[in-house]
Amino acid sequence: MSFVESARLELLLFAAFWFVLGAIDEIAIDCAWFWLLLTGKARTPRLDAPTATRLSRPIALFVPAWQEARVIGAMIRYTLAAWPHADLRVYAGCYVNDPATRAAMEAGAEDDPRVTIVVNETPGPTTKGQCLNRLFRAMQEDEAREGRRFGAVLLHDAEDMVHPDALTLIDRALDDADFVQIPVRPEMQIDSPWVGNHYADEFTEAHAREMVVRDRLGAGLPAAGVGCAFARDALDKVAELRGGAHADGPFDPLAMTEDYELGMLIGRRGSFPGGKGGRFLRVRAANGSLVATRAYFPARIDAAVRQKSRWVHGIAFDGWDQLGWSMSPVELWMRIRDRRGPLVALVLAAAYLLVLLTGVLWLADAMGWYPAGKLPVIVYWVLIATTLAFAWRALVRFVLVGREYGWGEGLAAVLRIPVANVIAIIATRRAVFRYAATLFGKPARWEKTDHDRHVVDVVAGNGAVRQQSRDAA
Repeated sequence: MSFVESARLELLLFAAFWFVLGAIDEIAIDCAWFWLLLTGKARTPRLDAPTATRLSRPIALFVPAWQEARVIGAMIRYTLAAWPHADLRVYAGCYVNDPATRAAMEAGAEDDPRVTIVVNETPGPTTKGQCLNRLFRAMQEDEAREGRRFGAVLLHDAEDMVHPDALTLIDRALDDADFVQIPVRPEMQIDSPWVGNHYADEFTEAHAREMVVRDRLGAGLPAAGVGCAFARDALDKVAELRGGAHADGPFDPLAMTEDYELGMLIGRRGSFPGGKGGRFLRVRAANGSLVATRAYFPARIDAAVRQKSRWVHGIAFDGWDQLGWSMSPVELWMRIRDRRGPLVALVLAAAYLLVLLTGVLWLADAMGWYPAGKLPVIVYWVLIATTLAFAWRALVRFVLVGREYGWGEGLAAVLRIPVANVIAIIATRRAVFRYAATLFGKPARWEKTDHDRHVVDVVAGNGAVRQQSRDAA
């Protein structure tokens, strides 16, 4: 038992140190956010009326898809109805060995001339970056043939439900930015209240608080891969910088999170000579809805682990390799935050093991088998501090999620914290092994998430599609 007690003390000191450091980090973000709220710089503006349908520049929407026959048709159909803009061109990418997705794309397009279906000659799955580069080349071919140039590229996924006001808002924001990101709003799922709904908790906190702070501080903004647009000139500059094996386009075909990397390259002010940097656009429509991208996220724990392991792999490991670090204090701070995932998972695992060992010692003491020793006084103070920090974090999450989804979901968000922690721990272990495999030459592959339903089919319905299209017009 003395060994168990010693192990508990070591784990306690290790976990407490990093918990305190993490608490200071989060409180610093909170202080910056509260200051922005008090000064009015973090206010979420509200539109007086639906936005107009005329764009200031032609915009190409890229939708890469692999085995998305169940959702891509609804996505394209709804997007065309919600965004009737004449200067929008949708490039939907499928693979030569995925005829079902191509057929669904054709059915969703319904002969709309604004849709171009691009068949990737390389059998899938490749990586999402490779598929996006194929769409980029198709866009360039159309530009050469038609004698016009697109002013921006917008990214969305097959499972997304766009907001009718988003396209015009993004178009306007690109007048003063090279990269624009709008929030992601995961849909709550009755049949997956713990796994599926924990995405809403995390995205709500990140896109209502942290991204707002990053935007105002001028730090690099990570792209979410959906609801994000890039100025065409900035994409051309990235393609030129890549060169060599990456000359096919601006998207890294070897990265697990090519969207994050591209956002960080373009989204920081001063990344390029004359570059305008990025903007995080948080706006509410005239009806009070958040102008955001809605989608269902994985409802099963295995799918959630796969998706989050890809994020950890791409952001923490590939991001370190490809983007390096920065001498700017603010930028360095944000990159540490982005790449802390593996460390956080390790600390959480240590904390849960600590709880187990504490239970063993308590039981041994209660049964009279072994008298548990007292911890040093400073440890008790650290435990009090970390407990208060956790309570504060839970309160912030409760308020943010409750404000967006209802107070019942705000309370559920607090209860879902342990679930999110367990998923993060398992996903990080998986990401470490997958990253190690790439170091030994294993090629990167698009380990996508399966989608069996679209928000339009479940929530909106065809009547809502037609009505929102009329409202946008």
